[in-house]
Order: sequence, then structure tokens, then C-alpha cells
Amino acid sequence: MENKTIKWGILGAGWIASQFARDLAHAQDVQLTAVGSRSKEKAEAFAEKFGFAHAYGSYEELVNDAEIDIIYVATPHPSHKEHVLQCLRAGKAVICEKPFTVNVKEAEEVVQFARENKIFLMEAMWTRFLPVIRKVREWIAEGRIGDVRLIRADFGFRTGVNPEGRLFNPALAGGALLDVGIYPLSFASMLLGANPKQVLSTAQLGETGVDEECSILLSYEGGQTAMLSSAIRLNSGSDAYIIGTAGSIRVPSFFNAKTATITAEDGTEETFADDRTTLGYVYEAEAAGQYLREGKLESDIISLDETLQLMRMMDGIRQQWGLRYPFE
Repeated sequence: MENKTIKWGILGAGWIASQFARDLAHAQDVQLTAVGSRSKEKAEAFAEKFGFAHAYGSYEELVNDAEIDIIYVATPHPSHKEHVLQCLRAGKAVICEKPFTVNVKEAEEVVQFARENKIFLMEAMWTRFLPVIRKVREWIAEGRIGDVRLIRADFGFRTGVNPEGRLFNPALAGGALLDVGIYPLSFASMLLGANPKQVLSTAQLGETGVDEECSILLSYEGGQTAMLSSAIRLNSGSDAYIIGTAGSIRVPSFFNAKTATITAEDGTEETFADDRTTLGYVYEAEAAGQYLREGKLESDIISLDETLQLMRMMDGIRQQWGLRYPFE
């Protein structure tokens, strides 16, 4: 596998699949092998637009394509468990769009199958692989801001209420937490760990019963704190701040970060900028390909254990609000 060209399939042909496919074309040593959709016409249009060799009108045809090495699951998250298991049962490596599943019970079932059958699996938390976020982790590891004590991260936007749409419909696991709240939670987990001592949260549940706004406070054994928020009815932006004992780091629009600025105690600043021409999904795609070449079964940037703990944490947060989806 050392010099192997990785042959990709995409399960789903919606918006996020399009974003990923657009970047995948720029990845090193990849082949755009196939896309699968429930609509043959939609799959063919997608394949033609992005340069995939094959278009399938069913997910079953896609997962059974013997050429494919790895599949990106790009369907809405209530379908992730079903579709990831479908890929894994066909022996395909998988990266699955965030959130990994709807709850930890589903996540545990998927992870257990992958581990028992020794098949590569990863949550597609693309933020982790961006050059800016890698630089931020490097700065922190070098002790540039001392000990990290406080993280603030928000991800909120305002959109109109559509009770039947995926953001607002409880039957589709709607709400801010699973859609965008996973980003601040994952950011805090990356820097402070996935096992806070205490998790406190509050939410504004809208007319459909899902969380339209939520705030989360994490406290850790070492006294560190993370203050996080997410929203689908409030434009709170998407900036992150990391405050240490000897300086701070600001990451504007941290989920797709293109710059980060570190400020030392004496006020001097240094900015790292990523001048990429891609959206940024290319980095997670290349990382996944390299994992396959190295024979790894999971990522060292976002492990399956961390993914499970994040899902467990979100279950606990929803429990604090009394938010349970109809199918749970």
C-alpha cells in the first residue's frame, strides 16, 4: 500500500458531498472512482460535475464496487449508522461526516464492528487537519502561551425556521448541538481532552422542540475551563480564543480556519496564514489516504475513542435539556 493511489467513493450526492468532492480532486495520489445516490440521475450529474468514473443509483452498488478503497459517508447524520455499517460490511474503509452518529449507542455499534473486523474508520472532523489548526497545536506544544487555562469557541448562524427541514425537525435529529455544536466541543476536546470533570449546559428549545441556541461550560480536573456555544437562530459567529498563562491565540472562523494570531505577554503578535485555494477538506482526505497506506485502522488526530466520548458528552448535554429524539 506504500505508494498506492487511493480510490475513493462518495455515498450521498448532496451539498457536503459536493464540498468534499471539489477538494478531493486536488488531493495527492487519489482516484475519483464512484459516487452513489438514491437517484441515478443525481449520481450521474454529480459524477460528471466532479469527474468521478462511475455513478450508481443505489448505495448498495457503490459499496459493492470492488475498485473502491475508501468511502466518504455524506448523508444526513440520522442515516450515518446505517450507511457506515453498510460500507463496513462490504469491507470498505470509511470516513464519516460529523456528527459521527446521533448518539453514543449508535456510535458504539459502528466502532465495535470496525474494530472487530479490522477496517479503517474515522470521523471526518476536517478542522483537525487544517494547516492553521496544526500550527495552533504546535504553538501550544512549544509552550508559546504557557499553560492553556481557558477556551472560548462559538459557532452560530441565523436561519429561518422550517419545521420539516433537517435543522428543526426532531425526527431528523435537528438542533444546533449536533449540526454545529460538535465543532466547539471537538475544538475543546482537542486541546483539553474529551473527559471534563463537569459539564453544565443550557439551551433555548424552539417551537419544534429542538435546541435553537445552546451554551456549554466544561471544567477539567486541572482547573481549565471551556466556554462554548452554538446556534441556528443566532448569528454568534465562529471564532475561537485560547488563553494561556503566557499569552493567547485567536482563531477567526476556527472551523475552516485560514489564519491564527498568537499574542505574547508583552503584546507582540504573530499571525500564521494559510493561503490555500481549496476549501480545506483536502487535508483530511490526504490524511485518510496515508492512514490506509500505513495500514492504520484509525486516526491519531481524532481517535475513535475520542469520537465516542464526544458523542457520549452530547448525549449527556441533551439529557440536561430533556431533548430526546422520537426514534431514540
